Amino acid sequence: MKISTKGRYAVRLMIDMATNDGAEPVKVKDIAARQGLSEKYLEQIISALNKGGIVKSIRGAGGGYQMARPATDITVGEVLRITEGSLSPVACMDQELEACNRCDTCESLGVWKDLADAINNVVDNVTIADLVEKQTRESDECKA
Repeated sequence: MKISTKGRYAVRLMIDMATNDGAEPVKVKDIAARQGLSEKYLEQIISALNKGGIVKSIRGAGGGYQMARPATDITVGEVLRITEGSLSPVACMDQELEACNRCDTCESLGVWKDLADAINNVVDNVTIADLVEKQTRESDECKA
């Protein structure tokens, strides 16, 4: 399983929003400039995050985007599932296991289950706030 640029950029976008979260909505062009990413591509990503309910769009002259919930309540797993879809390592894990006609005789099913559990355990236990804190800590260490 590989996380695409869409998923990676979505996590970067969310970290940027959390870092620059204030009273004013954040504009995509500002995020794109800070992150060195395509504004058009970020528009597509933020649209998906908006539909997924983790960012909200603010219309008008001072508009832009804001996080819909605190960074402590948004996991990397949630961001990735919105942008990437399923994080399962194999397609058969995306459906009810009983739907697979090899479920009873699949020698590798346990490996796929363990891998899915490991992936989910990591991404569902790291919040955007955790990444912001790590980034801040590492930045401070570089300055010292």
